[in-house]
Formats: sequence, C-alpha cells, structure tokens
Amino acid sequence: MHRQKPHQQKPRLAAYALSLSLLIAFGTGGGSAGATDPIYVGWSHLLPPWTNEFNPDSQNACRAGRLTCVKQVIKKMDRRFIPQAENCHHNAVFSLAYLRTTEEYARTAAQPGAFDDTAFVNHEDAVFAEFYFQAYDAWAEGRKRAVPAAWQIAFRAAQNRTVAGTGNLFLGMNAHVNRDLPFVLAGLGLVAPDGTSRKPDHDRINKMLNRVVEPLLAEESARFDPTMDDVNTPYGVSYTAMLQVLVGWREDAWRNAERLVAAPNAQARALVAQDIEDYAAVTARSLVARYQYNPPITSSAERDAYCASQNS
Repeated sequence: MHRQKPHQQKPRLAAYALSLSLLIAFGTGGGSAGATDPIYVGWSHLLPPWTNEFNPDSQNACRAGRLTCVKQVIKKMDRRFIPQAENCHHNAVFSLAYLRTTEEYARTAAQPGAFDDTAFVNHEDAVFAEFYFQAYDAWAEGRKRAVPAAWQIAFRAAQNRTVAGTGNLFLGMNAHVNRDLPFVLAGLGLVAPDGTSRKPDHDRINKMLNRVVEPLLAEESARFDPTMDDVNTPYGVSYTAMLQVLVGWREDAWRNAERLVAAPNAQARALVAQDIEDYAAVTARSLVARYQYNPPITSSAERDAYCASQNS
C-alpha cells in the first residue's frame, strides 16, 4: 500500500483540528445576537494552490454556466425541500440551508465582477448540487449502496431523528463539502484554460457564506428547531465560529481536490478518494456523537412538536 507523503496529510489534519476546536466553540454559545454580519475571517485565500495543472475533464451539467441554470437548481431544491418542511422531516434543516445559500449565490453571481469567471462558478454550482440530488434521491428510493457513507450517516440521523437540528445542519455540510466537493473541484478543473488558478473564486464563496449564516440560523430556529439560534453572542462570534468550520472544510476540500488531480495513476487516485470518503465518514460519526439526543433525558419530541406548530 502506498503511503501518503507528509506534506499531503498536513492540510487535512490541520483542517480537522480546526474544525473540531471550532465545533466545540460553536456548541457553547449564548447571549444576544449582533445586529450586523458576523466577523469575517478570510484566511483561506492566503494559502496558495499547490498545483498549477489544468484539468480539461469537466462535468456536463449546465455547461454554458448561465444564471438561468442556477435558477433551475433552486427550483429542484424547492421541490425536495417543500414536502420535507411540511412533514417536519429532519432533512429539512440542511435542505433549507442549501436552498438559502444557493439563493444568495444567485444574487451574488448576478452582480458584475462578482467572480473572475462567473459562468464557470455557475456551472460548478449546478454540478455540486447534482451530487446532493443524486445522494438524496438514491437514499429516498432505497438505493442505499449508491449513497456515500457520510451521506448515509446524515440521512440516517435525520430519518431516525437522533440528533439536534444543529447536528443535522453540520452532518449535511460535512457530507457535501468534505465528501462531495473535492470530487467536484477535481472533475471540473482547478485551473482555467490560461493556467491561472480558480482558487480565488473558490475563496470568494466564503465571503458570500458570511452573509448567509445569521439569517439562516434565525429561520431554522423559527421553523424547525428553536435551539438552533442559541449560538447568538455579541458581535456574532459564535456565528463566526460556525462559518470558520465551513471555511476550514472548504479549504480542505480544495487541498483534497489537488491531491486527486496530482495523483500519478488510477491506483494513487483511488487511495486519495478512499481517504476523502473515510475522512468525511469519521467526521460524520463525530458529529453524531456530539449532537445526538440521549433518551429518555432528551429527544426530538419537543422540537418536532414545535415544528408542527410552526408549519401547520
């Protein structure tokens, strides 16, 4: 078995350590919400890409990258989210988060100069969403062997109502970012045809996400689980902690995509791919342990009754 070089392991381990420490911080918030966006700590753009290799093997979804494609993605998300919300299914928590994030992306992408290559990022948005749709639909249809492990853990926790709303949110984020995103990035290509890195546009998404976190948690709390905005602190510090978990995972996804692209052969790529799967699955299990209910002391009963009253 081939062993990874030390410099290939460090970004993943560092991001994992960052994620764990911030998850702990996120779980201890309290107080009142700040009136402005949470503090933005844009550190990931300071880390340059490791490779400059152009990958011409792009995915085909919404190939032209027009904004109408993003609007089509939003409609697909709505079709899945609406029945989830009406039935207070715990999958609704992540579905709402993804829907609101994509809506904010559409508003951002409509602004001239928002990205170096807006059409490409639009295309990436659609391909990325397709990974979620495929995993969700496969699970819903009972084709569980076709569902990646991290998604299985997330969907099972939602189906069995075993974790708090914040856990549902983080489980979906973990599966989609830590598991799906490296494969999307590597498949689409990390560099433009002129050889310039696409990482600056990747990092611009992080700043957009900063605008989503606080109103999203307020809506999640109002509709599905009233404990989800318990992280309110003066100046949005806990919101910032949550964002930094996501930023750390997105940075890790880029590094893992670089490892996929740089792998010298199919066997090496398979080892990297398995490492990505394992990392996302281990993180998912850690999240379940962190956010699970402990019957009979705690359960989802209060949350479910609250949701029913808010969505009736």
